Amino acid sequence: MASPGKKAFALRLDPALHEALERCAAADFRSVNAQVEVLLREALARRGVTVDLSPPARRGRPPAAPDSPGDEG
Repeated sequence: MASPGKKAFALRLDPALHEALERCAAADFRSVNAQVEVLLREALARRGVTVDLSPPARRGRPPAAPDSPGDEG
């Protein structure tokens, strides 16, 4: 499932291109999706188009509510 704030869409690729993306992604320790984003940003930058980075998704457990059970102590 796409994370909040990310646009999801179907992309049909030639199988050989997808395999090359998988190899590049693995070499860079990225997912194929992240690799595609990096390559698209690089291609846009070469054309003089800059794209601001979105704030990263928050990770981990959300902060506890002040009155949540179990906070007594």
